[in-house]
Amino acid sequence: METQNNGKTALITGASSGIGRELTRLFAKDGYALILVDRDEEGMNQLAYNLKNQYGTQATLITKNLSDPNAPEEIYAQTSGTTIDVLVNDAGEGEYGQFATETDLQRELSLVQGNATSLVHLTKLYLKDMVVRNDGKILMLGSEVSVAPSPMMAVYGATKAFIKSFSESVRSELKGNGSNVTITVLMPGATNTNFFKTAGAAYVKGADPNKTADPAAVAKAGYDALMAGDDHVVAGFVNKLRVAMAHLLPDPLIAAGARKDMMPKDEAAEKQKQTTAIVVGVAVAIAGIWLLSRNRSSVMPNAYDKARYRYKANRAKRSARHAMASVGDSVKGAYRNARETVEETFA
Repeated sequence: METQNNGKTALITGASSGIGRELTRLFAKDGYALILVDRDEEGMNQLAYNLKNQYGTQATLITKNLSDPNAPEEIYAQTSGTTIDVLVNDAGEGEYGQFATETDLQRELSLVQGNATSLVHLTKLYLKDMVVRNDGKILMLGSEVSVAPSPMMAVYGATKAFIKSFSESVRSELKGNGSNVTITVLMPGATNTNFFKTAGAAYVKGADPNKTADPAAVAKAGYDALMAGDDHVVAGFVNKLRVAMAHLLPDPLIAAGARKDMMPKDEAAEKQKQTTAIVVGVAVAIAGIWLLSRNRSSVMPNAYDKARYRYKANRAKRSARHAMASVGDSVKGAYRNARETVEETFA
């Protein structure tokens, strides 16, 4: 099937996979000429082949790594003479681990360059041309974590928070000047792409393919919002709820929930067992207390009943102790963490 060209051009970074790849298909379907930017040359060649066969779209490919500070100027130079009607800043990556002791500084600085600095650079270059024409659209790939803490991916989360703040500020400036140029931020949650794998977090709870979003659905939400000129869109009903809660609840509670999603799957399962053990222990303890209170409140119980109640209460208390002991030091740690969180929240 060949799609009729609409005379407009979209430049898409991070185009070879995930949400970026799905966005290229939507633009191709609507007749846009495409300039695709990615460091994965092989992936882009395959994508270009598929776009040509499916939509008749001839894509221009630019192999660049946006962690290179020179990349934005080189991309702009290679597209001189071409009117870029839509800029899609999709490229981005993460780095999993504890910032203080586990992650690599050089990789994180490279991540900041690719996720944030190059995004600003490209936006500056192409936005100036759009403002002169008084026409154009820009789509930024933000995230659900643009509005919430992101423990175990602290630098990645910070870049996404930057993208949202930056985009909203520039959008307001454009609107205040009466410009027709629009900026839209797409804010997905965990999506079934290569992101977690390349970030070194393929084994965490939040990366479960059965619980992550379809990149095609996320791309469609972003594309529709871009075309409508919306300021942002949160892809997916569950993510909308999570973002809403992030605005309502204290940051320590949101961070604690996010930290659970970033636990290794086996660790998360063990934590669930511990929680279950605590619940069972508490239930048994309550039962023991109830038996004791019943024993004490009985009117004129006989010696046999007293002995029977006392035996049941003592057995319940031993069961409670056993349940709590089986959780061990990790439960104590969980209790301390919970107590500290509550104290921080209501301090």
